[in-house]
Formats: sequence, C-alpha cells, structure tokens
Amino acid sequence: MKVYLIGIFMSFLNNYYIHISGYRMAAEAARKALLEKVMDNKQDAEKFKEDLFKIAMTTLSSKILSQDKEHFAKLTVDAVMRLKGSTNLESIQIIKKPGGSLKDSFLDEGFILDKKIGVGQPKRIENAKILVANTAMDTDKVKIYGARVRVDSMAKVAEIEGAEKEKMREKVQKIINHGINCFVNRQLIYNFPEELFADAGVLAIEHADFDGIERLALVTGGEIASTFDNPESVKLGHCSLIEEIMIGEDKLIHFSGVEMGQACTIVLRGASPHMLDEAERSLHDALCVLSQTVNDSRVLLGGGWPEMVMAKAVDELARRTPGKRSHAVEAFSRALVAIPTTIADNAGLDSAEMIAQLRAEHQKEDSSAGIDVISGSVGNMAELGISESFKVKQAVLLSATEASEMILRVDEIITCAPRQREDRM
Repeated sequence: MKVYLIGIFMSFLNNYYIHISGYRMAAEAARKALLEKVMDNKQDAEKFKEDLFKIAMTTLSSKILSQDKEHFAKLTVDAVMRLKGSTNLESIQIIKKPGGSLKDSFLDEGFILDKKIGVGQPKRIENAKILVANTAMDTDKVKIYGARVRVDSMAKVAEIEGAEKEKMREKVQKIINHGINCFVNRQLIYNFPEELFADAGVLAIEHADFDGIERLALVTGGEIASTFDNPESVKLGHCSLIEEIMIGEDKLIHFSGVEMGQACTIVLRGASPHMLDEAERSLHDALCVLSQTVNDSRVLLGGGWPEMVMAKAVDELARRTPGKRSHAVEAFSRALVAIPTTIADNAGLDSAEMIAQLRAEHQKEDSSAGIDVISGSVGNMAELGISESFKVKQAVLLSATEASEMILRVDEIITCAPRQREDRM
C-alpha cells in the first residue's frame, strides 16, 4: 500500500514538472518569435515619433477619446517626448476643466496650479523664488485648547490677541527672510498673514491640494518645508515667470520656465466631469505605454498579429517536442490564440472564421495580417498603422506564464468552514 501511494505521488510530481517545463519552453519560443519580428527606429527621430504616434492611436482606439484619438495621440506623444527617456510621469500634470469640447484640450509647457491669486497680491512675478510649505498660518486667532482664560476687562482680551498677532508677524518675517517672492502653503493663510505677505510684495497662495504642492516642489526643484528657523536648510524652488491665466471661466496660476524643463500640463476640456474622468484614465493609459516605449524603443504590429506569430512558433515547437510535454506546449498555443479570438468577438465578428483566415495568412512569409475591426476583415497592420510596445507585450507574456505556473503549484486549497447561522425560528 505504501509503495502504491508513493508511486501515485511520484506520478503526480512528474506530470506537474512536465506541464511547468512545457509552459516555459513555449514561453521562450514565443518570446524568440517576437524578438525576430521587432522593429526599432530609435536612431531615426522622425520614424520613432511616428511609431509612438501609432501606439498612442492604438491605445486610445478602444476608449472614450477614440473620436479625437489623433488629437490626443499628438498631445501624449509631445508630453512623453519632453521626458527625454524618463518614466517619471509625475512631471506630466493633468488638469480637468468642464466646458468646451474634448478637442479644445491642449498641452501647456510648464506647471499650472488650480488656484486663484488673492486680492492685493502681485499678479505677475519674474525670476520667482518659491517656498513650498505645509504649515499653519491661522494663529492670529485665540486658540488655547483645554484651558480657560479669565480676564477682568476687554483690554486684556486685546492684549492676548495682540500677542498672537505678534507671534504670527514673527513667523511671517522668518518666511520672508528666506529671500522669496512666492509662498505656496498646503493649509489656509488667514487675512492678517496674507496682508503681511502682500505688504512685502510676496505672492501667497493658500490651500493648495497636497498632490499639487508635491508636484510643484518636484518640478521647481524645491522641497516642502514646515519649519523656518534655518533658511540655509530649506531648498527653494525656482521658475522664470508666475502669472495668472484664464481657462474657460476659471482663473489659474501658471508657472513657466520651471527648473525641471520636461514638466508640462495637459488641460482637459469636456462637457461633464464624468467625461473628463474617463478621458483622464484613457490618457493615463496611453502615457504609461508611451513612457515604457521611449525606454525600450522596440515596437510590434498590433491587432492580434503578435499572438498569431507566437502561436505559429509554439505550434512548430509542439510538433518537434516528444512525450507529454507537447500537450502543455499545445495548450499554450491555444491560450495565445484566445487574444485575437476575443478581439474578433468584441468587434461582433465571427471569431472562428477570422482565426481561420489569420492562420492561413500567417503561413505566408513576413505576413502582417491582423484583425481590422473597422472593416470587419483581416487587414495589413503595417498599412493600417496599428502598433504595440514590445516591452508591454513581453511583460504580458511572461506574467501570464508565471501566473499559470503558480496555479499549477497549488496542490490543495484550504477553505474556512461556513459560518454557523443562528436558528431564529
């Protein structure tokens, strides 16, 4: 009996390792097939920009921006090209402003803060030195928590308020002593300190959202400060010009000539907040793909073409592979074909017919056949300009293979006992 159980266990392990090794063989064959077909135009700036434009168009085709995909593809490509190879999308800000149409959206070189300049504040500052802070600027009011103050006259109250104002005056003076002409605070700035800043010719911007001041500190080269006793330890931000601009009916503050030269802002216009939210998500997807493509410039055709190329290579590997391992390789090939099948199904096409036509087309040398969902037929992906990033496609392939291996490694599932229900009858 013991020998019999050991035999069953060893048979299980053997099948498990066969499947795993088969998947790994298939994944490597699929990856090699893609590497043989990649295009790299990194050395030609115009062709590489055209590749990025095609990838952006492909990414936006299935989203709410599909009607204006050429306009938004140009915006995203121009924004990503400013990053100069960096994948840090924090320097690309997206602002949503209801009103107008989606086609009114534009790319602005610089940083836009969604705040207004206060009354009596300077409206334009050149060669700005910016202190970005997160500190309380409202202590000009009496705030003594957990204690009572008893006075015998209103003059005493005035003395307390005077002491608080003097304390605030000292704090404002410490901030001004940093040699700044712009102060941006995460928290509120009350009337008295705002008046002091205006008298000193310092632009004070209050209640900026935390994401806004973090990004502002990043693009201007400064750091967020909370104490002001040591000016030499505070890193100031710099830009060439701060001015107030109008977008639609709203006033905003524009920072141009920032220290991080690649910083820019995409201003989205649209009919409703819901549409703008969807547009922002679509743009973010395109920006993520493009930033990775700039980092790894290899490009593939799209429309199900990569999956058919990989499936063909894996099928050939299955025919050359002896034993049970070939079944795992065949299963991998069927899984790859599921992608173009899903594309056809989502477009309302006959997926069985489309896959059969694709298989026949890919038997030809250097085939560029993929699914053209507009015409509802097999089309030439190179002529249609449908492209994808190799880095993204490779990540999908390897991640899916690893996920399937992890599932195969699970030999038993432990579930909790169902909760006992009380009998209320």
